[in-house]
Amino acid sequence: MDLKLKPFDFAQAAAKAGMSDIAERVQAKTRLDALGGTGNVEKSSFQAAFSSALGSVSQAQNQATAMQREVQFDNPTVSLEQTMVAMQKAQLGFQSAVQVRNKLVQAYTDIMNMQV
Repeated sequence: MDLKLKPFDFAQAAAKAGMSDIAERVQAKTRLDALGGTGNVEKSSFQAAFSSALGSVSQAQNQATAMQREVQFDNPTVSLEQTMVAMQKAQLGFQSAVQVRNKLVQAYTDIMNMQV
């Protein structure tokens, strides 16, 4: 019995799943790769993603601090509930960033302790 598998077409599968924007990007990248060029394809790095995440955590902390200050000054436009939610969001974001940092440090330590 001869069993042959057809190559998997990710662009076609993404289009069938309703993700036409992803399918278009995959097809564009495939065409660029076939031509041997890289074009203006934007490459994201882990550093850029992590920097962006840290920026949003910092922004959430700054917003929570500003809201706390406004509640302390009895600003009627800022409610205590909004302030508490903003504080919890900032705290969760910070805790997540610390956990990612801890995992990165642990991975680095594990790699450095490997025997070659």
